[in-house]
Amino acid sequence: MGAVASATGAMPAVSAMAQTINVPGVGDFDVPVDSSFTQQVKAVNQALADHADLIKDHADQIKSAQKALAPQSLQQPNIPGLTAALPGANENHGPQNIALTAAKSKIGSDYVWGASGPQNFDCSGLVQWAYKQAGVSLPRTSFEQSHVGKPVAFQDLQPGDLVIQEGGGHVAMYAGDGKILQAPQSGETVSYAHLDPNSIVTARRVA
Repeated sequence: MGAVASATGAMPAVSAMAQTINVPGVGDFDVPVDSSFTQQVKAVNQALADHADLIKDHADQIKSAQKALAPQSLQQPNIPGLTAALPGANENHGPQNIALTAAKSKIGSDYVWGASGPQNFDCSGLVQWAYKQAGVSLPRTSFEQSHVGKPVAFQDLQPGDLVIQEGGGHVAMYAGDGKILQAPQSGETVSYAHLDPNSIVTARRVA
């Protein structure tokens, strides 16, 4: 035996036998026992079959309870300090993402200087309106918005962050993937644009 294992580099297979137990309303289960337990397995299967109706009733009750509880089991525990620590717990639900989603809904709206929605916008008017939809109050002008929240480095930008350009005279929202969403200038509409890192005066995270 040792010579064979050494020569082949593999351990010899261990044979195993299994007996099947049928639980009515649940399914078949293979139990790793050898043929010497065949009679016992038959007796168990017969006893289960004799009480099939009772077992099925209990199985149905268990399945119904599991189905009823399933939505609750998917909810995150409401424990202070824990929810925020769970990966992705607040993903797509924070003010930044809500505001960005609101701004996306206005793609194609005309730029109108001094307008702050809901049909037309200038740059800071779009940002102010979008964050208002997220329950966050921002000042009106791009210069004032350049001082809200906290500063963010270019490499740390997240969707919804404010991007201040043109010496503080223009503000856009970072949209991810190196793009911004903005109300550009007269004659144009709310749209995406490539973000030039060299154009950034400051970037701000509102929340």
